[in-house]
Amino acid sequence: MGHLDHAAFGWLTPVLSYVMACIGAALGLRCTVRALGATGRSRRNWLITAASAIGTGIWTMHFVAMLGFGVGGTDIRYDVPLTVLSLLVAMVVVCAGVFAVGYGRDRTRALLIGGLTTGLGVASMHYLGMAAVRLHGDVAYEPARVALSVLIAVVAATAALWAALNIKSPVAVTVASLVMGAAVSSMHYTGMFAVSVRVTPSGAALPGATAMQFIFPLAVGLGSYLFLTSAFVALSPTTGERDASASAQQPVESVTGRRPARTV
Repeated sequence: MGHLDHAAFGWLTPVLSYVMACIGAALGLRCTVRALGATGRSRRNWLITAASAIGTGIWTMHFVAMLGFGVGGTDIRYDVPLTVLSLLVAMVVVCAGVFAVGYGRDRTRALLIGGLTTGLGVASMHYLGMAAVRLHGDVAYEPARVALSVLIAVVAATAALWAALNIKSPVAVTVASLVMGAAVSSMHYTGMFAVSVRVTPSGAALPGATAMQFIFPLAVGLGSYLFLTSAFVALSPTTGERDASASAQQPVESVTGRRPARTV
């Protein structure tokens, strides 16, 4: 059996991956809150942004953590198409769960469906990403820990969507995102502790790309997307702010009988 190292760079990758999970969760929750206060195309756009943020945050968390993963006696490579597919799966399935909550008439039913769908999507992303690992040997999983990791993913997703439906203040959203980040990280490492590898020494070249060649640049790019989207959401006026602005213009219109002139 090969010795598995889940933190080859010490606390750097676990902490950084947790931060990325929290950022994605916070951004996704804020966008979902905005969506629930909007209608029409605006609601759809906010929900798509929420799904892409959560999916990107979870995927980035997983593969940043994988930068610290190593197995004694063998190099590790990653199948590029499968790795990209895991990102797409995360976004598409999370999108389905978020839309179920955003457009569901029965909130309890929508929450259960959305939480189950999103949780299974998170778990699918994780194990599809693990299927992309290439090494000299055979990978096996402990079923009980795999089941526990999937359960954690479903509970975490349901709790996050509940928070989006019931929590409005920025402070509460921040706390909820910290909890969700911890839950997603717990799911990841529970799944990783279910892994065992039987190494078969070989001098043959492994197919695929190294983590630094492919995953690190992609994770940096997606992390930049999260930060830029966070800035956009922070600078965008909320529904309440738009209503307040519209109300402030009402007295001017009622006194003059006409709309105020636009300034260039």
